[in-house]
Amino acid sequence: MLLALLALGVSALALSLPLLVRGAAGAARRMRTARKARREQLAHIHDPGRERRAEQRARELMRSCVNREEWAMYRDLGFIRVEGRRTSASGPPPYAYLVYPHKPIVAYVPASGRLLSEYCVDFPDLGFHGPRGRLPASDDVLAKWMALTGDERRLISNANMHLPGRQVDPARVRRDLWRLQLWERERRSSSDSAAGAAPR
Repeated sequence: MLLALLALGVSALALSLPLLVRGAAGAARRMRTARKARREQLAHIHDPGRERRAEQRARELMRSCVNREEWAMYRDLGFIRVEGRRTSASGPPPYAYLVYPHKPIVAYVPASGRLLSEYCVDFPDLGFHGPRGRLPASDDVLAKWMALTGDERRLISNANMHLPGRQVDPARVRRDLWRLQLWERERRSSSDSAAGAAPR
């Protein structure tokens, strides 16, 4: 009788062993999935310090790439003006661009201030460090600046072109053009004053 019960117990254990192994494997898999989800959740916790540090690095990079006037313009006004490559034989360039962070590039006529068009271009952060994979603001402006100064024709032909006012408020652009004129006038007067005060 004892031998029969022992044989029955061994048989039951042998039959239930695959179920026990499968259950343990499933539990281990669920634990691994839960740990991975927890790690991903911790990685995506909003860290404003990380974004500030990324923007600071982007500003340092921009400062090392653009000229002194363009850097001062971005620092003081929040955008950069880039003159069009197709220039007239004499006088000011027939058109120019205002480059804003995370907004379309706005083309305009410097002589009259007439707005020509908006060019939508996107330079995503492939490392997905910013919100929704956006580049830091200064990196976005620098990428557009590099594309415009490096191969304006290609950037403009590949961009989505819209009439002015589609995404950037024309009143804001006109206000920025006015601010740019004041800014350039102040810089000219301060450089003239410095030149006049220099010993001869």
